[in-house]
Amino acid sequence: MPRTPPVQLLLDLEAVLSPPRFATYVRQAGGDRVKAMDLYCWHTDLAAAFYTPLQFAELAARNGAVEAIAAVYGADWHRSPAFQQSLRPIVGHYRMRDDLRSLARRHQHAGSVVADIKFVFWQHLFVAAQDAVLWNPHLRQAFPGLPPQMTVQVGRGQVRARIQTIRNFRNRIAHHEPLLSRDLAADLRAALKLVEWRRPDIAAWLRSTETVTALLAQRP
Repeated sequence: MPRTPPVQLLLDLEAVLSPPRFATYVRQAGGDRVKAMDLYCWHTDLAAAFYTPLQFAELAARNGAVEAIAAVYGADWHRSPAFQQSLRPIVGHYRMRDDLRSLARRHQHAGSVVADIKFVFWQHLFVAAQDAVLWNPHLRQAFPGLPPQMTVQVGRGQVRARIQTIRNFRNRIAHHEPLLSRDLAADLRAALKLVEWRRPDIAAWLRSTETVTALLAQRP
């Protein structure tokens, strides 16, 4: 992107983004429209850089949960009436039990259900009502990187909190919402911490390869 773009290019960018969206970046840039253009380009690079740690965090959370569920309900857990009945039927506007039952009718294999089910499903699985059957016996096996001094109840709650943070942040990125007012370093830590709890060595590798930190230091 040229440092001093033509006026028409700035007008075209505003038309593509919409005036209200571009105005967010103009305000952040102190009214400098050229700097706002640089800021927006940096912002898109940053959102792309978050893709890898967020992907690993989501996979760590859901596969850790699947490991615990399969240990209790077997490989066909998605069709288990006992598991389905253990789920809270409605959480907010989300019909957790109905979502699983619908996917279980469509898919023969549990892996296909895991690929299709909403990420919010896993968040709402990490609740106290699941402690006796799922988390007391299986949380530490599924997430061996949890601190040893942390109780199962605290650990389960921490996993749930990280999933919620990551899910909300991922949705903002997916909907192209501005991230400028967030503590982005904290968002990165939340994602990497969830991976660390699942497999510490993978988290260490991600910390050595992620590009978010460098981009944060380059904000226009």
